[in-house]
Amino acid sequence: MTDLVNQFEANRVLWNARVQHHLDSKMYDVEGFVAGRNSLTAIELDLLGEVNGKRILHLQCHFGQDTLSLARMGASVTGLDISDKALDEAKTLTARCGLQAEWVLSNVIEPVAELDGQFDVVYTSYGTIGWLPDLKPWAANIARYLKPGGQLVFVEFHPAVWMFDNAFTHVQYSYFNREVIAEEEQGTYADRDADVALPSYGWNHGLGEVLTALLDVGLRIERFVELDGSPHDCFANTVQGTDGLYRIKGMEGKLPMVYGLTAQKRQ
Repeated sequence: MTDLVNQFEANRVLWNARVQHHLDSKMYDVEGFVAGRNSLTAIELDLLGEVNGKRILHLQCHFGQDTLSLARMGASVTGLDISDKALDEAKTLTARCGLQAEWVLSNVIEPVAELDGQFDVVYTSYGTIGWLPDLKPWAANIARYLKPGGQLVFVEFHPAVWMFDNAFTHVQYSYFNREVIAEEEQGTYADRDADVALPSYGWNHGLGEVLTALLDVGLRIERFVELDGSPHDCFANTVQGTDGLYRIKGMEGKLPMVYGLTAQKRQ
């Protein structure tokens, strides 16, 4: 348990260090966002459907661009994240955009009682569950936060992607959750030249583990989709297709990059 506490703390420190670099990055384009850009991509917009008037909880929200995009679409939003620095910036961004949002500082696997049964939708996306050693408490919290009949919308990078080394030259890690992936982070996915050199701890989660965790807490899988490209250019050695998606050079059309699902809590 002590090791896990230390690993979570190291990851929190890493995400705090990333925040300013992400705010300054072309990928996040904060000024464009303030001017009205929607940060949600086609796959999550399709899975989300109409959000106007819904209460949405965004787990592992970083500094809140997706959260606030949902607010612009008419949702009542709450963002939750482990990084205090990210949430401080989320509050600043909320004010700059003239929007309303609630922000909760918490580890996503720790239950927050005041959120129980409050939400029509729990949303989470891209690079989230890889920071969690065990999906059981994650899934349990999703189920407890949803209203009866509420829906999880989840989009994530495919576990096959995380099997490779960072340069995508060879398979380095198991598809299955059999080891902690301890790395020294150099730069960040949004700015590879960023002055960040810190340890990180991650875990891979195969699709069977993800689906079983959700089914075991009583959620019903309604949709499941996979893509061979990513809407975000956050990996090494990518090429962009005519559809706008990014793929690993030499593996175009062969490697699953992203998956998404919706799951409903029973009435």
